[in-house]
Amino acid sequence: MVAQAAAQTATEAITYPAVGAELDIDGVSHAFDIDGADLSVLDNVNLAIAPGEFVALLGPSGCGKSTLLRLVAGLEKPRAGVLREDEARITGPHPSRVVVFQDPTLFPWRSVWDNVALGLEAQGILKTQRHRVDDVIELVGLSSFRNAYPHQLSGGMAQRVALARALVNDPKILVLDEPLGKLDSLTRIAMQSEIVALWQRKGFTTLLVTHDVEEALVLANRVIVLSDRPARIKADIAVQRPYPRHRGDPYLAELRKQILGLLGLEATW
Repeated sequence: MVAQAAAQTATEAITYPAVGAELDIDGVSHAFDIDGADLSVLDNVNLAIAPGEFVALLGPSGCGKSTLLRLVAGLEKPRAGVLREDEARITGPHPSRVVVFQDPTLFPWRSVWDNVALGLEAQGILKTQRHRVDDVIELVGLSSFRNAYPHQLSGGMAQRVALARALVNDPKILVLDEPLGKLDSLTRIAMQSEIVALWQRKGFTTLLVTHDVEEALVLANRVIVLSDRPARIKADIAVQRPYPRHRGDPYLAELRKQILGLLGLEATW
């Protein structure tokens, strides 16, 4: 088994761009109040992510993966423990941490350009920073669709708009909550390559939740395997392969087998 020490060695061996932020999750536990009773979803999670690193979270459905992302984004506060971005405690949402969800959640009455501009508009800086909207639309390959409306886009194109809307804020941490989960398999594979290219070009720290083991191995430097709820870290696995990665790589196949075993799905191999 590739242990946490191996993951640390791999992390030290890779030089990440300096744009992304360091993310520390220190002793984080969380619970929800359900009908007056606590439902524990996270139990003493500790995770250190280097600036510019790409980390994927895998675990059983409902184990607390998305909850952890919400805590990182500052959308909720943990019951116990501390989350830090570049040593500053995370106490709420901030433009430096942006979330892309499974559903693009585009406003149907706004064009692609206007949807992407939302973040800058909310910050009151759109008038002086309009070029940033054009730049990220070009970055995700949608310049020809800048005036199109959501109903005129394919699923993959809509998700590119959601990515552009996140990237226009120049985030230090990009939080991806199953952003490709609703796409067909061919579009999903193409979007995986695009996400890697965007990450390599921009250098932001990335935290991805996915149920797809292969997707995690193709995209991430490290794969964190979580237990059933309340989630604890079962394994921290380094993916020691350069990009672009190939799905037929025997090394990745062996890691996939290992991870499926950790998830109790070894019989599906």
